[in-house]
Amino acid sequence: MLRIPQAEYDALRQHGEETYPNECCGVLLGHAENGENRVFALERAENIRADSAHDRYQIAPQELIHIQRRARQRGLDIVGFYHSHPDHPAQASKTDLAEAHWFGCSYVITRVCQQNAQARACETHSFLLTGAGENEENKRLEEEGIEIERIAGTATAATNAATLPHLSPEEMIRYSRHLLLPEVGLEGQKKLKSARVLCIGVGGLGAPLTLYLAAAGVGTLGLVDFDVVEASNLHRQVIHGASDIGRSKLDSAEERLRAINPNVMIVKFETRLNRQNALEIFRDFDIIADGSDNFPTRYLVNDTCVLSGKPNVYASIGRFEGQASVFATESGPCYRCLHPEPPPSDMLPSCAAGGVLGVLPGLLGTIQATEVLKLILGVGDPLIGRILQVDALALRFREFKLRKNLECPACGTHPTIAKQIDAKQIGEEQHCGISATLAKTAPVGKNIDMVNGIPQIAPTELKRRLDAGEEILVLDVREPHEFAIAHIGGHLIPLNDLPQRVAELDQAREIVVHCKVGGRSQRAAEFLAQVGFKKLHNLSGGITAWSETVDPSVPKY
Repeated sequence: MLRIPQAEYDALRQHGEETYPNECCGVLLGHAENGENRVFALERAENIRADSAHDRYQIAPQELIHIQRRARQRGLDIVGFYHSHPDHPAQASKTDLAEAHWFGCSYVITRVCQQNAQARACETHSFLLTGAGENEENKRLEEEGIEIERIAGTATAATNAATLPHLSPEEMIRYSRHLLLPEVGLEGQKKLKSARVLCIGVGGLGAPLTLYLAAAGVGTLGLVDFDVVEASNLHRQVIHGASDIGRSKLDSAEERLRAINPNVMIVKFETRLNRQNALEIFRDFDIIADGSDNFPTRYLVNDTCVLSGKPNVYASIGRFEGQASVFATESGPCYRCLHPEPPPSDMLPSCAAGGVLGVLPGLLGTIQATEVLKLILGVGDPLIGRILQVDALALRFREFKLRKNLECPACGTHPTIAKQIDAKQIGEEQHCGISATLAKTAPVGKNIDMVNGIPQIAPTELKRRLDAGEEILVLDVREPHEFAIAHIGGHLIPLNDLPQRVAELDQAREIVVHCKVGGRSQRAAEFLAQVGFKKLHNLSGGITAWSETVDPSVPKY
């Protein structure tokens, strides 16, 4: 049996229409499971049979190698091939059999004919390459069924009973408590198995989100992340353990999810989500769950969901509060209806100063998982047009209505955003208030000339000048509780108190401003420059870089 999403099924047939009267060809990517080839994506290939492209096809070996490499990067395998038969039946010919060499793979053939002066895909059949001992002399192309996963309603999952996947005896036992719920039942569990959910991030929100979706039996989970596990992640990112420190978050998450439910297909995208790859990554999934932690990605996810017509199950967290909603459905608002434009870079929250209560992402990530399951099952009242706010300190849940903005630049009646926002437009990696490139550059011990008119100084250079006895005031703009964790003896004035306490500083002295990683201190230095201070430097990389390059005894936090 070949299981293929409606979008991919339509795409391979359209490919045949486009190349008519020549044969098209391409590769099917996915996984073989339970005696079936399940397709998640396809890649078009060039037919290099220029001399006889009207009745022959051939994929260049080098192109096939590249396709296989890209598939493996996504955690997929080659499960089949497709090509068209212009004006010939969709049946495997002797030539097709001779050219078929991938045992266990599906070979899909589409008949394309001319109707009313236009090429039309008329019929499509799939054939499985078999043979005793996988011997070329014994190979056969045996016709197999095609199961098309169709999209219907809000659930965006297959709902036609004839196309839903079967549950094995083991799965019947595993999901028995679901099956007892009339709102889920056998058909609902099959919908879950058929669903494809893409999770942006496997950190604080992504950990509980993916754990519960895997346990619930969502058939395919896509994971997007490019980070590695750090010790500071472990108090909230419960999908990772101490033994995973330094390891790829995707690899760590995949291992944990497979341990919970080996029936779930994991598709990994170890890359930074950007405007160039977002639509392609989103294409093979029904629902997008946004667990990102920065504004550039949130706007990118929103715009891509609107453009591709996929619901965006959203959550965000900070300190002791969080919020959740479902955006970008056909009738509901999108994220830009709430925040039409990104905030100025100097108003973005500081990653270094923010902090988060470890249990908070567990609450919000579980809410996200709940909303995803409701969308798949088509039950309950999803958070469409509603913002749920969570105050963990008061343990209070509040709800606000949000209507679709008809003038929204993304989802309004006359949208002005024809493509996703480029993260660079709102300062990619500057949601900490300063470029991550700047912070990463500091440990090499070299000065960075200037950022927004403020000279930058490396920790090693500041140490040299202090040791030489130069009169330099080190101004620490972190919070008092951070100063108690680690300090380098500076004068403490928290950033928010600086306007009221600026008189404590001597404009005649040279001042080096620092914080944890350089973001707050950069803003503090810019403020001081505006009120007349001239002898200013920002400590690039902050006290973290000082600990890494000057004094390892200073704790990192």
